[in-house]
Amino acid sequence: MQRSKIVCPVIAMLAVACASTTPSSAPDAAPSSVDATSPAFDAAVASRCTETANELSCPYETASFQALVVMRSVRYQTPLGTPPPNGWPVVFFFQGSFHSAEEAFHSTRDATFGQFQLVRTIRALLDGGYAVIAPEPLVDIAWQTNVPPYSLNWTATSDHAFLLAIIAGIGNGTLGPLDTTRLYATGISSGGYMTSRMAVSYPGVFRALAVHSASYATCGVTCLLPLNLPVDHPPTLFLHGAQDPIVPVTQMLAYRDELAQQGHVVDTVIDAAAGHEWIAPAVPAITAWFDAHP
Repeated sequence: MQRSKIVCPVIAMLAVACASTTPSSAPDAAPSSVDATSPAFDAAVASRCTETANELSCPYETASFQALVVMRSVRYQTPLGTPPPNGWPVVFFFQGSFHSAEEAFHSTRDATFGQFQLVRTIRALLDGGYAVIAPEPLVDIAWQTNVPPYSLNWTATSDHAFLLAIIAGIGNGTLGPLDTTRLYATGISSGGYMTSRMAVSYPGVFRALAVHSASYATCGVTCLLPLNLPVDHPPTLFLHGAQDPIVPVTQMLAYRDELAQQGHVVDTVIDAAAGHEWIAPAVPAITAWFDAHP
């Protein structure tokens, strides 16, 4: 199933297991079914996050996990209130190159690359009842998913070991009362490719994905899709700026269209005026997409 939504214009201010925990403060398309509203924006709803005239901040905690020979950190937070009987559903957020996971929890209004809209999305997820886990990559440059030689031998990578350790930490309660059966993922740029990796290398683990400004897990400068995508590929929402000079929207469309052709559930939100940035329509769309796939 394939649906799309093109949004124009973008808001002008936009420009993307061992553990210890410590607190810290363009193309033609049919109309989309993604709701443009969200209860997360009701001012009467209690929120962990605080917004002023100039910035938005969501408090978080940190945890460290062994990943092969190194300890690696995550930033995470759970919603306010009483968790469901099985724990909070969980959203993994994978940031883009040269950005820290910490930036998912704080931004000034004038930040570049749509950073403020990213933090608004994290707030919407927390206010909507999702725990958020933001792992840090091994180095700030990129995730290993589409970087040779790591992309050719994924199970030997530190990123893979890290993901397994985090999932184990979810299961044993290290990160709070979380539901191991309701995992979701989103990310932008390098983190968007990493989001696709969740479908490729962790079959049956994730309920739905939201790939932002990226394409298939191993794509890069060029993008060659495999003949057969995973048969259990999770429902996937694609979000993209039509003017993106880093990851052309055509790369995303090739992945989306192949998924649709093979019978997978997909949807699309394209901001006609945006470049390589977290787009404002992602704020309600991602939470709504995950809500639609419990």
